[in-house]
Amino acid sequence: MRTVHVLTLVTALAVTPALASTPSKSPPASEKTSMSLHDLSANRLDGKAAKLSDYQGKVLVIVNTASECGYTPQYAGLEKLYQEYKAKGVEVLGFPSNDFGEQEPGTSEQIAKFCELRFKVTFPMFEKVKTKGDGQSPVYSFLAKKHDAPKWNFHKYVVGKDGQVVAGFPSKVTPESDELRKAINAALAQK
Repeated sequence: MRTVHVLTLVTALAVTPALASTPSKSPPASEKTSMSLHDLSANRLDGKAAKLSDYQGKVLVIVNTASECGYTPQYAGLEKLYQEYKAKGVEVLGFPSNDFGEQEPGTSEQIAKFCELRFKVTFPMFEKVKTKGDGQSPVYSFLAKKHDAPKWNFHKYVVGKDGQVVAGFPSKVTPESDELRKAINAALAQK
């Protein structure tokens, strides 16, 4: 019995180099495409699924929002940013989250009404998501791979036309800030 195992091992080792030279059926690394935000989807506040591939070729500013936060007035700045940049190919996407201080307790309907009445938000808003930890949404899992997960509400990510994250900004960086706008303008300049 012991001899059979040794012979099997020797035979396996002898065959392995031949198998290694067999052409692979998967495409070469240069042909493989990396995952992008455009590969994902998310539900809008009205519950309808939205493919993020619909935003291909646009620069995105993605923000985790909350209605009862000290940063909530940033909704006004985000709407102003959206109005200023949407004709240039920029979309602002809001993802409500109750992860920080439970400052977004509302339902989708309540969030939509709050955003519309209080801040006249017209940029796309999505259903409430988890931005960190267990149950983290696929969107935020992707965003946090190259830039940290949000540490509080109104964390901003800039995503390039190719669906890759190019910058991340903490809550204190306002929609009016030069550093956010520089990142957006740099992403717009990319082919």
